[in-house]
Amino acid sequence: KFSGASWKGNDGFYYSSYERTKQGSVLSAKNDNHKLYYHKLGTPQSADKLVYGDDAHPVRYIGGYLSEDEKWLFISTANETYGNALYVQDLSKPGSPVIPIVTDMKNSHYIVDVDDNFFYIQTDKDAPTNKLVAAPVAGPQMANWKTLIEAKPEVLSASSVGGSIFCSYLKDAVNKVYQYDHSGKQIREVALPGLGTASGFSGKKEEKQTYFVFTSYINPATIYKMDIASGKTEVYKESKVQFDPKDFESKQIFYTSKDGTKIPMLITYKKGLELNGKNPCLLYGYGGFSVSLTPYFSTSVIILLENGGVYAVPNIRGGGEYGEDWHNAGIKTKKQNVFDDFMAAAQYLVDSKYTSRDMLAIEGGSNGGLLVGACITQKPDMCKVAFPAVGVMDMLRYNKFTAGAGWSYDYGTAEDSKEMFEYLYHYSPVHNVKPAAYPATMVTTAD
Repeated sequence: KFSGASWKGNDGFYYSSYERTKQGSVLSAKNDNHKLYYHKLGTPQSADKLVYGDDAHPVRYIGGYLSEDEKWLFISTANETYGNALYVQDLSKPGSPVIPIVTDMKNSHYIVDVDDNFFYIQTDKDAPTNKLVAAPVAGPQMANWKTLIEAKPEVLSASSVGGSIFCSYLKDAVNKVYQYDHSGKQIREVALPGLGTASGFSGKKEEKQTYFVFTSYINPATIYKMDIASGKTEVYKESKVQFDPKDFESKQIFYTSKDGTKIPMLITYKKGLELNGKNPCLLYGYGGFSVSLTPYFSTSVIILLENGGVYAVPNIRGGGEYGEDWHNAGIKTKKQNVFDDFMAAAQYLVDSKYTSRDMLAIEGGSNGGLLVGACITQKPDMCKVAFPAVGVMDMLRYNKFTAGAGWSYDYGTAEDSKEMFEYLYHYSPVHNVKPAAYPATMVTTAD
């Protein structure tokens, strides 16, 4: 559970595992004591070697992954969904110890690339929108880091391929991508086909080409091939979906939330839409865990649009669209900002005559399910239909089951303090249901 597998040659792989839960509580038991193991092919799992983790330190998340040359094993550990420690082990020397790079878990860090001299690390330490640093292989601790690419106002996500580092920046929830060398010098801006989401730009050191996917709410996902040396791009594979983007429009607006904060929202609809308040509209949100909602093509959304509907996605606080400051503006005792942002998005759509309350549906899953649950219990007349999926609905006890304890960075827990208990109780959906004319609501969940 919550594990990848990182292969070492053809002999075996590293993976993470929890202890088996007691019979009868497999679906609800709290997840603790995550451990990293090595499994050698052809041997029983009972013989697997424990690499990292012990019962005295029940870290909630542990992951291990290898460098491309399989010389280095990197280990990431975390107690919550934000912040991680980072360790490294030299696999070229049998019996090498696990060396700490970062231990305090106060910030997020991950390895982007490795060469003979440096580990290249993306970090938000003293950089809420992320920066790229070089950590000497001989002494990778934070005191020895050198900044290669300074933080910008836009949020950075870095990857590597073909001897280059690619930096994707999020500007108002759409991507711009730049190519750098390992000294931090910019080589070029990558030519993207429009405003939308570009992902990929990763692969092995010897590659001469790289691939990326571009999509938006009205552009089906298309794969592009890029020549790393020249920067030239060409279409590699197009979607076969029968849909003409020219018939539709996707535009970004900024609306004002309850406390005056400007929030971006992408609104997508068929060209020629009449703003008469009679159009069915689906408003989708998330607002948590530093997750960024970026434009993507969905055939189910297209069905709505082709039938005269409107699809709206606001980038509310709690997400990662503007970095860690934006995330932190929607956590713990600031969680109400997230609900206020979403309710203000609904009000904007009604006031601007895209739709009306009688034609509006709202949707969200997981943390977004909490969003929908909190909004309809606080403002039952916000919309006509509500779709909360796999929602975190009991805010006083969510941390006692499955992976819930790991979500406390965003939510806080009822055990933290009297203030935190009262704050959670004030908005917890199951504790705030009362006789009211609620929207038609379909609650979905899963094992």
